Amino acid sequence: MDVHPLSCLNAAMNESLRGGAGAAEAGAGDAPTFAPLYRQIRALLLRGLQTGEWKPGEAIPSETELAARYRVSQGTVRKAIDELAAEHLLVRRQGRGTFVASHREVRTQFRFLRLRPDESPFGAAASAATEPESGEARGESGPGLVMTSRVLECRRLRAPGEVARALGLRPGEAVVLIRRLLETEARPVVLDEIWLPGARFRGLNVERLDAWHGPLYALFETEFGIRMIGAAERLKAVAADRAHARALRVAEGSPLLLVERVSWTYEEQPVELRRGYCVTEHHHYFNRLS
Repeated sequence: MDVHPLSCLNAAMNESLRGGAGAAEAGAGDAPTFAPLYRQIRALLLRGLQTGEWKPGEAIPSETELAARYRVSQGTVRKAIDELAAEHLLVRRQGRGTFVASHREVRTQFRFLRLRPDESPFGAAASAATEPESGEARGESGPGLVMTSRVLECRRLRAPGEVARALGLRPGEAVVLIRRLLETEARPVVLDEIWLPGARFRGLNVERLDAWHGPLYALFETEFGIRMIGAAERLKAVAADRAHARALRVAEGSPLLLVERVSWTYEEQPVELRRGYCVTEHHHYFNRLS
């Protein structure tokens, strides 16, 4: 029997609705809501990304092919793709098609690296003037800034309580801790302390990190199948303690910008807690709101 591709997704949605019937009865008069068709197509495309049907950097089928596959209009497919492109999961390339976003691409990295040199132009023109259209970055890069990475340590240990909570783990579960310096012109700019779930990053060690030439998120994507698709950050001014001051070559008590980030992969599963201690003598944190 020929089953419509959307029927399985609709069945899952209906089952979810039935599972919440008790809650619905508590609020009498509430009617179940159903996702618009393009949102259902978006969910199917997202499932393809999540399962690895289309890998980072690869082209997905054309809108015409996807419309035939899912038996919907091309406009419905286009609207679903537009939404995924707006979320930086897909990238449209004029005349070439639509591709799965990859952390190897410079433009993707700009979403996560917000540090800029003080001499960078300010405002909307700055991004347009300094952001390359395509290509791969060889280091941790941002507009007007390329930093080299020097790994200080990489080891496995049991998760402290606050790290476990941030990563959705049980206290004492295995985690990987990476400490590294990001430098520009042989001058330390950022001291990163990166915590990762041990079960997802088996085999990650100093040797693999030293052998990798490129952004860390590209390593996670390429060798561990972990794609960072979103993050939440909070910023705070702190004073350098003795260990941070020694690593960053500043005086103890010097002002630092602490950027604390939790990054997640598909279904908002947290996979990284990062604390970056930044020297802002010649750099600043830049964010563009829209």
